[in-house]
Amino acid sequence: MGRSGTSALTRALSLSGVAMPPGMLGADANNPRGYWEPRAALHLNEKFLYRHGSSYFDPTLRLQDEGVLSDEEKTQFSAQIADYLRELPTAPVTVIKVLHISLLCDAWFNAARMAGYDIAAVLAVRDPTEVNRSLAKFMQATPQLASALWLKYNLLAEQHTRGLPRVFVDYTNLLEDWRRELKRISAILPIALDTGDDSPVDEFLEPSLRRQRESGPVEEPFGTDWLTVAYDTLRAAANDDPWDEAVLDRVFGAYQASERGFRTSLDDFRGHFNLRYRFSRKFMKPLYEAVAIAHGRKGTWA
Repeated sequence: MGRSGTSALTRALSLSGVAMPPGMLGADANNPRGYWEPRAALHLNEKFLYRHGSSYFDPTLRLQDEGVLSDEEKTQFSAQIADYLRELPTAPVTVIKVLHISLLCDAWFNAARMAGYDIAAVLAVRDPTEVNRSLAKFMQATPQLASALWLKYNLLAEQHTRGLPRVFVDYTNLLEDWRRELKRISAILPIALDTGDDSPVDEFLEPSLRRQRESGPVEEPFGTDWLTVAYDTLRAAANDDPWDEAVLDRVFGAYQASERGFRTSLDDFRGHFNLRYRFSRKFMKPLYEAVAIAHGRKGTWA
């Protein structure tokens, strides 16, 4: 999930001997140290999502619905990604961070295998309330949208990386002791990480750049326990404590059912609230009165 320390984590890995693709998305006021996302990969994902009426900020699971994406579309998209990956400079380990990958995992993982890569996942975990505050500042997102996005991206990332070498990294833990967290990553995946010189990582992970800090209970905008349960579970994974995938499955199932129900009702409303309906509402009063006159204003029309 964006605003969860993904940029900090990606850059810390690259400063520890992991290669990155060329052509990065540069720094701005929201990320003064850079996003560390390759522009070409970002464009591939954005173009695909736009073609299917979605974007990174889409809280729905419409693209996960059965039959929405054809096998031919998936194959073509994977081939495009594979072509991109084959052009990357050769390196023992390469890190690619593009936030849409969480909802396009099948295509990206298939493409990586086609291009000759083995796959491992590093998943950033952060308090949803902190993420909500950050998204409110970043894009004026409401707590409802930010919370839905937090659930969607975290739950999909966890589901799609099951069976892969993977490690969860808590953003707070990374800032408090990045050396410990990089050792965890190196041991769990396993990959070779060697900073050689710690000063670039120390300089990059400046604590003052963490603008959102929360210590209270997780805010629940949907009247459920979804965010609390999901965050507690993911944080346990990031602290190497016991945790249960079934707990996240329960949250995902509830969110998916609710999201699909509200999405369907909203689509239904939009279908009824069409141009003809809105035009007819302007003449509602005289139309009703004309029908009443035709009935002589008698009976039920009295």
